Amino acid sequence: MTTHYDVLIIGAGPAGLSAAIEMKSLAPHLNIGIIDEYLLAGGRLLGQLYEESKGQWWNGFRKSEELRQQIQQLNIDLFLEVSVYDLIIKDESVTFFTERGRMTSKYALIATGASEVPTPIEGWTLPGVMSVGAAQVMTNVHRVKPGKQGVIIGVNMLSSAIAMELALAEVNVKAMALPLYSIENEQHAIPKVIFKQVMAAAHMAPSLLAKLGSKILFTDHLKDFAIQFYPKKGIKMWGIPIYMRSAIKRIEGEGKVERVIMVDITTDGKEIPSTERAIPADFVCLSGGLTPLAELVSLAGVPFYAIEALGGHVPLHNEQMETPIPQIFVAGNVTGIEGAKVAMAQGRVAAQSILLRFNQSSKKQLQQRIAQVHEERRHAAIQFHPLLEQGREELYEKWKLEQSQ
Repeated sequence: MTTHYDVLIIGAGPAGLSAAIEMKSLAPHLNIGIIDEYLLAGGRLLGQLYEESKGQWWNGFRKSEELRQQIQQLNIDLFLEVSVYDLIIKDESVTFFTERGRMTSKYALIATGASEVPTPIEGWTLPGVMSVGAAQVMTNVHRVKPGKQGVIIGVNMLSSAIAMELALAEVNVKAMALPLYSIENEQHAIPKVIFKQVMAAAHMAPSLLAKLGSKILFTDHLKDFAIQFYPKKGIKMWGIPIYMRSAIKRIEGEGKVERVIMVDITTDGKEIPSTERAIPADFVCLSGGLTPLAELVSLAGVPFYAIEALGGHVPLHNEQMETPIPQIFVAGNVTGIEGAKVAMAQGRVAAQSILLRFNQSSKKQLQQRIAQVHEERRHAAIQFHPLLEQGREELYEKWKLEQSQ
């Protein structure tokens, strides 16, 4: 059995939901469907809760409820707990192979979001070890504490944001620290590199020292120098000590997590001998950040480029969220790692681009939506990489080059 739509959206996160609402609101006659493998629509919105500027709070779960209500009111078909395992493009249409059978559409928006990057470390297969995103979902979605006392391994924008959420839920996080340097986690384990990234986003930190440092330590030379004086006892943010001169060497326990072993390290991430000490814990969260979840886009034949500032390998696209494949559009974290508000704005841009194909929009409306993406990016509470803007420009230059050939 094959089900036909004008537009199919893969991914019911902030980008996908916002795109569907935009299209259906402006063109009610369009038949739009959304597919997602999770049991709730909302994607990463479901676990988000953090303080923005001027004391305002972003409640992702509440926002996802608002979007779900609009989807229902607009009679948009929403297929949850349905996986897409393949696609083909033929006769100017896209066919998706799903657990519910084949579903076809004239155009498709792929908004599959991002996945967490693992941080391999000795003992990481013990029960009680989880990704930091899993701890977020347990706490904020299911209202279950991941344990009595835990440690976060990995210092980055994702772990910092979720650490704050865990602290708000009164989850006892005893430490956040880097993993000990290894070939597998090289990019997550060098203090002077991580310190620069954290200082670039120090506006997140309620710690006065971090805020002061972000203004004083504004050159790479000073940042390299400052890490030498980072306190070995760490700096507390949200009551959680954040270590950058110490690292977690391994996780230990008999059949479950019972402790982590911490060691002192140099500014290059090398272990200082005879500095091992144990920190009791019954759960451990691993965080290597996020990377675009783009396998489905690759099946469509869209070319990819490795751009570190965007989180890894990203599909080639332009500001209109078009790809070189005319039937395929992209939006959200599949295009590069950013916050939910940017993803929502990108979803609306993709919607306008698709509506233009149906003669249901104008270039002026499209440009207005693109301007909103830039606005959301400028005011983003969380920026996952300090060179994000340069990464976007690099990708758009590659688009121009490919289109000129």
